[in-house]
Amino acid sequence: MKILISDPLHKKGIEIFKKEGFEVEVQTGLTPEELKKAIKGAHGLVIRSATQVDQALLEAADQLKVVGRAGTGLDNVDIPAATAAGVVVMNTPGQNSNAAAELALGHIFSLSRHIARGHRGIMEGKWEKKELRGYEVKGKTLGIVGMGNIGRILAELGAGVKMQVIGYDPYLDAAAIKARGAEPVSFEDLLVRSDYISIHVPKTAETSGLFSAANLAKLKPTAFIINCARGGIVDEAALCEALDAGKLAGAALDVFAVEPLPADSRLLFAGQISCTPHLGANTYEAQENVAVAVAQQMSKYLKTGQADFAVNAPK
Repeated sequence: MKILISDPLHKKGIEIFKKEGFEVEVQTGLTPEELKKAIKGAHGLVIRSATQVDQALLEAADQLKVVGRAGTGLDNVDIPAATAAGVVVMNTPGQNSNAAAELALGHIFSLSRHIARGHRGIMEGKWEKKELRGYEVKGKTLGIVGMGNIGRILAELGAGVKMQVIGYDPYLDAAAIKARGAEPVSFEDLLVRSDYISIHVPKTAETSGLFSAANLAKLKPTAFIINCARGGIVDEAALCEALDAGKLAGAALDVFAVEPLPADSRLLFAGQISCTPHLGANTYEAQENVAVAVAQQMSKYLKTGQADFAVNAPK
């Protein structure tokens, strides 16, 4: 059986596929039309966030049985179309959670102490010591939206630096949120109480635009917002308006509605904002972890029919 890898994958994942006896073809950076040709004869497709698995690609596939996402987010996969086509879709939750949580905490420190702006100023010949007075995180309230694996780890990290951690997750009850290290609160309470809000939910119909102008207006003017989840959960135009009007202390974004971020994006000109180029899972450890996990899961499914971490159930 053949495995097509259409996005970069750590070599250990490739080695596992080969050891399991699969024919492995690595073709990254393909156009949609090129990918439609490459998918012919493939029984498994390995992707990350770049490849778009849409109905057109699924219709072009003549042997496809499984799509494996080396990572968590699946907003680039048409899951209903895959289900209709009889294709299992699976991801690797938890394998890059530590990396994403650590990045979120890094952004919290960077915003609090103006690390990015301070560096930029020095590179421009400035010495803005007086202008860049910051905040300590000790004793501040960290609000986590989404208490899954990443949220749980961030709660532990936040508690470790003596922050007061509160959490909201509509899919977990109060006892589960408390067990994950956060005081359970409503979404409204989290908006009002938090000094820092860190977002860790998937992008869905319910979460798209969740941080709208109306919800951003409920935050303290001294609050910071961090999004290392998915672009589009925060209304970028509304965020820029709030920052420019001084209604928020700052924001850090690792993800954007359009990636790469366009050169004319208003975010590049907003005040008190720090941006990184979707680095959430981009550590050596996380890349190896997700590659090994997706290779093991897909190999097991193709050989035994057992679909670990499948997000659909084709008939």
